[in-house]
This record gives sequence, structure tokens and C-alpha cells, in this order.
Amino acid sequence: MIGGLGAPPAQGTCSRAECREPAAWRIDWRNPRIHTDGRSKTWLACDEHVDYLRGFLEARSFPVDVSPFIADSAIPDASAGGRP
Repeated sequence: MIGGLGAPPAQGTCSRAECREPAAWRIDWRNPRIHTDGRSKTWLACDEHVDYLRGFLEARSFPVDVSPFIADSAIPDASAGGRP
């Protein structure tokens, strides 16, 4: 998970395990069994992994919303030595 409850993503790196590519996509999702309608989680994905991560969540029937990720210059990038 990137960011916290209601917080913007903390960095612009793909959420796929061991991938360090820059994120191009934002995947907002929730598990209806444990998350209320107003709560969601956010993963980031590079072009190579967006379909994999979306499929992983959809296979579990989680509501998923995929949109382009636009990095906010006010959010420090951990790979550049910044802290979320």
C-alpha cells in the first residue's frame, strides 16, 4: 500500500514486488469485507505491471479504479533520499 488512509501516494514507484520502475498508473481499490465505502487503498503501477495488479484485485472481486498517476512535486521521492 502506498500512502495512508486518505493520504496521497508517498512515492512514484511501482507497487509490484521487486519492481523499481516509475509509476504511470494509480490503482485505488478496497476489500468490501473489511473496508467501508469511504476507505480505499492505493497501489501504483508501471506500464508493465498495471494489468497484472488490476487482474490480481479483480480476481478477488475487489472494486478497482485505475487512473493515470500524476506525481505531485510536493511529495518527496524515497528513492531520491526524501522521506514520505
